[in-house]
Amino acid sequence: MLYTEFDDLLPESMREESRPGGGFYPEHLRKEINEMNAWVYPQINNGVYKTGFATTQEAYEENLYPLFEALDRVEAHLSQEGHHPYLFGEYITEADIRLYTTIARFDVAYYLIFRCNLKMIRHDYPLIDRWYRRLYYDQSTLTNGTFKKTTFFDIVSLDPIALSERSMGR
Repeated sequence: MLYTEFDDLLPESMREESRPGGGFYPEHLRKEINEMNAWVYPQINNGVYKTGFATTQEAYEENLYPLFEALDRVEAHLSQEGHHPYLFGEYITEADIRLYTTIARFDVAYYLIFRCNLKMIRHDYPLIDRWYRRLYYDQSTLTNGTFKKTTFFDIVSLDPIALSERSMGR
């Protein structure tokens, strides 16, 4: 809805359809973006939380392995023709933004605090790491540095005790 319902309120040059590649949710990629989002959200974005907040070993393993299977799947996706430098080619899409939020926190928080520690992005997923770094460090007009400006590692990597106490309302 955010990509289409309010465009008529904007000047034509700022509308989603006027963005390079057709915007963050271009018509010609919607099916593929939706298909990716259907497994990225439950297995990666939410998967780190289901793993980290598991209350039994069984629940932990039930979520840990699908999380890393999904990361393996992203790595394989990025190796395919037309799926780089971003998930669906030359332009950033909604799928890149959705995945970025978890990958940016992965090694500094989820790996340690949530014990999502079978692999690290920076050591074990070279294509995801390259994709992530490209988004984070880009200062061009494509992003205007938005990814770097909105990623706060000092907040992301709270110590486990403080995070645990915060989540318990202490």
